[in-house]
Amino acid sequence: MRLENKVSVVTGASKGIGKSIAKKFAIEGSKVSICSRTSSKKEGFKVVDEIIKNGGEAIYSSVDVSKYSEVEKLIQKTIDEWGKIDILVNNAGIGMLKSIEDTSSNEWKNIMENNLESVFNCTKSVIPHMRKNGGGSIINLASVASYVGFADDAAYCASKGGVLMLTRQTALDYSKENIRVNSICPGFIETPELIHYLSQTENPKLERQKVIDYHPIGRIGTTEEVANVALFFASDDSSFVTGADLAVDGGLLTRP
Repeated sequence: MRLENKVSVVTGASKGIGKSIAKKFAIEGSKVSICSRTSSKKEGFKVVDEIIKNGGEAIYSSVDVSKYSEVEKLIQKTIDEWGKIDILVNNAGIGMLKSIEDTSSNEWKNIMENNLESVFNCTKSVIPHMRKNGGGSIINLASVASYVGFADDAAYCASKGGVLMLTRQTALDYSKENIRVNSICPGFIETPELIHYLSQTENPKLERQKVIDYHPIGRIGTTEEVANVALFFASDDSSFVTGADLAVDGGLLTRP
């Protein structure tokens, strides 16, 4: 097992990409501390139950990762339970489709708090524990929107661009302490959020085909495919990799 005796924290792990990462890490031997919003508490406990039923170890916390005080409690709970943290996955985030003119100041702030400040909060809180442990791996979920713009997606694109640069800067600051920081940039992935978005469009079937056509590989990605890359960054297989970003996007970024 590639993560045997490791302890991981995965944010936004009640569904979608975070859920797949948490389950993948547990299968590979890691003890997993997961969190989600209070509104997803029921789903979060289900993930923990699934991990335990499959022989793994997991705990759940209801956390607003945009609030540093709540993040500190999450990190301390994990330390109290298992004594250390080896891996942090900053997966929690939200989306919103609006142009900059249609985005209110409060909406902008909400996206930045959930998508970018949450990465700052969790990283800041976990670094002292990783330092004490002799190192660790931090994995940030950025996006293809860190590189290219999407129509009517101003705040989200800006926040994910920030995640990408924060990844690189943090990697630079902490590489000498054996704390590696990398990011994953998914394309369109088959998640509950994507399914909900498509269902709200005038022609969901046509809109799905448009999304598929963004990807030269000819399909939408799966959460398991993103989890496989997270496992690479979390494990010693990537021991000489820091400050990197890997697009899991079916070739989307190769398009003009």
